[in-house]
Amino acid sequence: MAAALADAGVAVTADVADITVLVVAETLKPEDLIVANRSDRPTVVILNKADLSAFGDAGPMATAQRHATALRALTDAPTVPVVGLLARAELDDELMTALQTLVDAPANLTSTDAFVHSEHPLSSEIRNRLLDALDRFGIAHAVLAVEGGADLAAVRVLLRRTSRIDEAVAQVTASGAAIRYRRVRAGIDELCSLAMRAGDQQLADFLVTDDVVLAVMGAAVEAVEADGMHVDRGDDSAAHRRRAVHWRRYGCGPVHAAHRRYSADICRGSLRLLGRSR
Repeated sequence: MAAALADAGVAVTADVADITVLVVAETLKPEDLIVANRSDRPTVVILNKADLSAFGDAGPMATAQRHATALRALTDAPTVPVVGLLARAELDDELMTALQTLVDAPANLTSTDAFVHSEHPLSSEIRNRLLDALDRFGIAHAVLAVEGGADLAAVRVLLRRTSRIDEAVAQVTASGAAIRYRRVRAGIDELCSLAMRAGDQQLADFLVTDDVVLAVMGAAVEAVEADGMHVDRGDDSAAHRRRAVHWRRYGCGPVHAAHRRYSADICRGSLRLLGRSR
């Protein structure tokens, strides 16, 4: 799973990081619960091998989603079912040809042994390669895609979507939004202090440019969206004015100090955009 997250652009380390990612196969062990409930960092739980969940009426992924919901109740941490194998699935022309053969001559997918050892036009070696790359769940989805006319690129897209790795990455990204905002604000505040102490007017002028104000606004938008709030993404004058008014009012209300800072930066950035649009 670490490799799948890294491939998706997440910086993974075994050392102390901004976000704790717990990867579990079936359930949370006592030590996992301790980490999740005592961590002073945001935590995301990934329920890996979701395709191996018991089949319900809607299939293993639906069963895995229900299980993930139950696990979240134990940790209060975002929990995403993922098929890590499909997130990194590597297909070549030989495997695509094998999938087409399975369209024309369906194989027994009731178990791995049945798939490999039952009589079939595909060699056992090729069937083992398919299992190594996709396992039975991935094979079934890939065969349906090929039957529908999908080429290699389309099958790869389908497998990635089916893996739900992008949902896991989105949760990790959202969980770190507040940390990234604080880091941006701390950097700006430190530079402002430096500009004042050094009498550096060029640096002071840079820190109030549109680029800097809008960068801080972007970090604030990510932070409030990570908390489940909606931000108007409109890009015309009316949208900028509406957004500025909304977040000004929001920040004046009974909100947490962090949200008051978010709202101020969103309002400030919106007013800059409004000024540029005139």
